[in-house]
Amino acid sequence: MQPAQDYAPAEKAAERDDLIEGLFREHYPKVVGMLTRLTGDRGQAEEIASDAFCKLSERREILDHENLTAWLYRAATNAGLDALRSNARRKRREENAETAGAGAAESALEGMLRAERCERVRRVLGGLKPRDAQLLLLRANGLAYRELAETLDIQPGSVGTLLARAEAEFERKYRARYGEEV
Repeated sequence: MQPAQDYAPAEKAAERDDLIEGLFREHYPKVVGMLTRLTGDRGQAEEIASDAFCKLSERREILDHENLTAWLYRAATNAGLDALRSNARRKRREENAETAGAGAAESALEGMLRAERCERVRRVLGGLKPRDAQLLLLRANGLAYRELAETLDIQPGSVGTLLARAEAEFERKYRARYGEEV
């Protein structure tokens, strides 16, 4: 018969696996939804979310973090913003390489206009300070002020002010880049 301490590492690993699985089941759909709105590509959003959960499971020291949910959302939004910047660079290269095409049907035009509005928002978000972009993105994803404070490691009393500043900066940059329509 082996001593009880031999079982402790296995039990601890099982507890960590259960913790990660619980976080995955609860937050994966929310993280993917948030990242889909950010990137405009569900497949890419799922890939980024999966990477965030993989990092969480591979880096055991993170599991000792007092608020894993906040770490998870912060890691996912950072990766999403990185992808957004990368997508913008790729799109600029593609636009420079392609030639103008023929006109499209009205419904296709509406879709293109909607896609262009979304792309404008993504470009402006990509040009903001990371914390401002994260604040706007997470708030649009439905996080409460308390959750924003925990996720971004800021004082709860500062969330309203920081969010108002981020919104004002977003609007200022959007108007400067695209005119009066927001």
